Amino acid sequence: MKEFDVIIIGGGITGAGTARDCALRGLRTLLIERDDIACGASGRNHGLLHSGARYAVNDPESATECIKENMILRRIARNCVDPTDGLFISLPEDGLDYQANFIAKCKQAGIRTEVLSPKKALALEPAVNPALIGAVRVPDASVDPFRLVAANVLDARLHGAEVMTRCEVTSLIMDGATVKGVKVLDKATGQTENIYAHYVVNAAGIWGAHIAELAGVKIGMLPSKGTLLVFNHRVARMVINRCRKPANADILVPGDVVSVIGTTSDKVPFEQCDDMRATKEEVELLLREGCQLVPELANTRIIRAYAGVRPLVASDDDPSGRNVSRGIVLLDHAVRDNVRGFISITGGKLTSYRLMAEMTTDLICKKLGMEKACRTAELYLPGSEPDKTKATSVVMLAAKGRHGNQVAAMTFDEKGSEVVCECEQVSRAEISYAVKVLRVRTLDDLRRRTRVGMGPCQSCYCVKKAAQVLAEELGEGYDAESLEREYLQQRWKGIAPVCWGDTLAEAELLRKKYGK
Repeated sequence: MKEFDVIIIGGGITGAGTARDCALRGLRTLLIERDDIACGASGRNHGLLHSGARYAVNDPESATECIKENMILRRIARNCVDPTDGLFISLPEDGLDYQANFIAKCKQAGIRTEVLSPKKALALEPAVNPALIGAVRVPDASVDPFRLVAANVLDARLHGAEVMTRCEVTSLIMDGATVKGVKVLDKATGQTENIYAHYVVNAAGIWGAHIAELAGVKIGMLPSKGTLLVFNHRVARMVINRCRKPANADILVPGDVVSVIGTTSDKVPFEQCDDMRATKEEVELLLREGCQLVPELANTRIIRAYAGVRPLVASDDDPSGRNVSRGIVLLDHAVRDNVRGFISITGGKLTSYRLMAEMTTDLICKKLGMEKACRTAELYLPGSEPDKTKATSVVMLAAKGRHGNQVAAMTFDEKGSEVVCECEQVSRAEISYAVKVLRVRTLDDLRRRTRVGMGPCQSCYCVKKAAQVLAEELGEGYDAESLEREYLQQRWKGIAPVCWGDTLAEAELLRKKYGK
């Protein structure tokens, strides 16, 4: 019989961060994810490391949390962070009244601001709308969410945690009003098993409402759809925000070799959460509004559209959902619902995941009678440690940018240096590492760990080679054709809404591969 101190359900950033914190404090830890890590909201966002400035006016508590966590992540996860800084711009229709209040609120939250003249802002960021009448510089940054989740999972494993992916929790094991463990279905084998723990943590994001129901409790979650667009190059140097009350399409984030603009905010039924797709109407809205930030977007090729679901939580005293929280929600169900052994952590933001994990692990340790301090704000994530390793080739340099000092575990000989993905300069050596160390099993897994297929060509030119190399690295039981077909069927969902112009031509090449 398997038994742990804590079982964490959900392989997004919150679950991964909590698994790392629990493992670092010496808890016997198991992380369970029904698909691959970072498949939900953690992998479907714009990759903004918030300075907190966006929340300074209306949510000062979140603003203060964000700026503190921003500074921590720049240090411990520097391999995942691109310290671009950000601009909040005011256009003529915005006026400057909001800017004045914005600066005052940022100051109160401890967020550094620098007021720039339009001339200076344009010199700093040439892509910004030249019609701007004001600009404020803040310490926003770009973060790779896939890399961040993977680093947390890897560190959790290095400190003793076990990780089960493609395993779905089908029920909770109950002893009266106490949660004792979980029943898990292995989706690959079809087998089930019971796994026991002192505490079960529900970190499943929007799907956490269902997990809570398995324990007989209700969390008033409201799915909020956010759609984003990916453009084929970095059109801007900095994160660009609109200096006004938050609205649709008012953030542009440069990330790796592309740019992302978003997002929308629309409530959707739970039934749609497992098949979230962007619509043509959303694409048109994002493009129209995005051009107000950066006019060049009107002439920039869109290569992909995707959507994620935010877990908004209604207040317990307002089940109608009129009063929802976008902040951190930690629920001790022993206190709230008289259900022992069960904790839910939800809400929050990518930027505040480490704090969410600390709060959750603090609660578990308190209940277990342990006095072990959190160290996640001090210890580097794998790949972000100070490193003097010199890259001897372009592909090694690219791999080092993604994995830091972990490149020492990669073999860049003649075979290993073979380029598989030209856009992102992903080599066979990096793919081999991803299989052996990061436990990649599909092309979609590989995309999340290495950015294969995420560059301007969106897999059009690299997919066949990537599938072949991955099949070779995985060995017996895997074939390139099946890996390729499964991957392309998933990628088409993000290409279909933006199929016009050059994108349509490239899509025709993809369509021929799997008969769509």
